[in-house]
Amino acid sequence: MIMETVQIGQPVPDFSLQAGGEASFSLSRLRGRKVVIYFYPTDDTPTCTDEACSFRDYNGQFEEWHTTVIGISPDDVASHNRFAAKYELPFLLLSDPDLAVCHLFDVWKQKKLYGREYMGVVRSTFLIDERGVLVKEWRNIRVKGHVDKVLQAVKSI
Repeated sequence: MIMETVQIGQPVPDFSLQAGGEASFSLSRLRGRKVVIYFYPTDDTPTCTDEACSFRDYNGQFEEWHTTVIGISPDDVASHNRFAAKYELPFLLLSDPDLAVCHLFDVWKQKKLYGREYMGVVRSTFLIDERGVLVKEWRNIRVKGHVDKVLQAVKSI
């Protein structure tokens, strides 16, 4: 089955993924709130840690704007639990081991590092409004200053 990818201005299809401490988490549970979903390659690496800690540091401001932050990577729930505990991350990290949601958001791509090509998650962030519609996306982002840009976009909708 080929699933369509998300498009700005269109509703994001509901999905369910494993979350730490829960059997599963469904996006539809957050209808009525804005949602920031950020995709990252792997837990506890320098850049992914910087990004997670930036979202952690801004989490109170996102909450003030009725916005839930969620991180997604292919790592398993146990890895997410260790990562979240180590850095006191106050938001959910969802596990997407079969890459279904990564494909839905079209973030699983061929990458190149030091001349080696491989498949992996392209660091990307998506903003969904209270009605479940994708309103903004940032693809292949650089971490420095990114979370502030996301917060400004949240404030503008």
